[in-house]
Amino acid sequence: MFNSYLETNKQRYLDELIDLLRIPSISAKTEHAPDMQRCAEKVKEALLAAGADKAEIIQTAGHPIVYGEKLIDPTLPTVLVYGHYDVQPADPLELWDSGPFDPVIKDGKIFARGACDDKGQFYMHVKALELMVKHNALTTNIKFCIEGEEEIGSPHLADFLATHQSLLKADVVLISDTAMISMDTPSIDTGVRGLSYIEVEVTGPNRDLHSGVYGGAVANPATVLAKMIASCFDENNHITIPGFYDDVLLASNEERTLMGQAPFDLEAYKTDLGIVEVYGEKGFTTNERTGIRPTLEINGIWGGYTGEGSKTVLPSKASAKISARLVPNQSSKKITSLLLDHFKKIAPKGVTVKTTEHHGGEPYLTPIDSVAYQAAAKAIEKTFGKSPVPVRGGGSIPICSLFEKELGVKIVFMGFGLDSDNLHSPNEKYDLYNYYKGIETIPYFHQYFSEMSK
Repeated sequence: MFNSYLETNKQRYLDELIDLLRIPSISAKTEHAPDMQRCAEKVKEALLAAGADKAEIIQTAGHPIVYGEKLIDPTLPTVLVYGHYDVQPADPLELWDSGPFDPVIKDGKIFARGACDDKGQFYMHVKALELMVKHNALTTNIKFCIEGEEEIGSPHLADFLATHQSLLKADVVLISDTAMISMDTPSIDTGVRGLSYIEVEVTGPNRDLHSGVYGGAVANPATVLAKMIASCFDENNHITIPGFYDDVLLASNEERTLMGQAPFDLEAYKTDLGIVEVYGEKGFTTNERTGIRPTLEINGIWGGYTGEGSKTVLPSKASAKISARLVPNQSSKKITSLLLDHFKKIAPKGVTVKTTEHHGGEPYLTPIDSVAYQAAAKAIEKTFGKSPVPVRGGGSIPICSLFEKELGVKIVFMGFGLDSDNLHSPNEKYDLYNYYKGIETIPYFHQYFSEMSK
């Protein structure tokens, strides 16, 4: 229905995305606050140009949220599209093949920070709105909530949802911030993991010391921190922190069997990552480890001298950023408290430990028998020619449980990215085929959701 128009406007759709990707909307860095505002303005303009009747920038205590709507008939179902215009920091810059905010097209892919996460993916919905408006084919009311703090844990979204319930009232929340197995094997995430993120700082002597004069007589904070972290795992890579697994919802044998039917090339997986062997909790496959099991990971660790050459010091401090990915029934608040207390408890004499809570979010599961999920599956089957495989996503979208709690509606994931798109890494990319395929597919979701909701 829309292919001719889409083909005619492909270059413009790409140019618009490139303009958006040029804006370094890094929410984690205060110096980019002007860029955040500029990016929000750009999103607002794009919504109005696509046919939204209303689009506005709503300020929060942090970065602004862009709201837009196209309401055609109160008797029709309403779809709330969620996305985020903020991006991860681009560091380390030296590992990028091109500038993170100077988009480059190479081998049919667009390389830039935010290309897939999440500018490229939420912008598909803006262009899908344009398609439907231009063809007078809109069969639902559409609302947009595009925020600027997802990459820092959406600290002000809960207040926004609580104070704007009537504005955001909808029948389903539609999110494209997830991935497919591949374009040959389309899939839909049926859930995402939760997140708990903390920082641990170990302090020993009151200053850096000469490692020859004091080494062996004074506790080395870097060594102590390494031992503390290592003690959190046993020989089977099972997490040893007491109570960590208490609330884990175990996947059924039936679900594990279904997951095992999804195509997965272990050798290609290892080759892509440049590793000789996979690693993880004993007794679970790679896909199970990243979907149905909780994890504990070190996201950054530092202390002492890390500059060029050598400097023989015993550092005064050592620190690590540590995150846990959570599965259904686990509470981010409970796990965060558990982690904060555990690292203080296991600290040996001779050092002091300071623990800091960063951000977190709850795990989320969506029912696959809902009208919205079935509409998404039917839309993907329409444009891909095959039914999507249901899978559990390994990443986290902390706002999911907030939306359900405040708005009382379920979430459906329709992501068109790939796990190999280097999200949060140097050389983030997004296939142009996926971008255009998303724009082509999304209107069918609205059509089928409206038809199946009657």
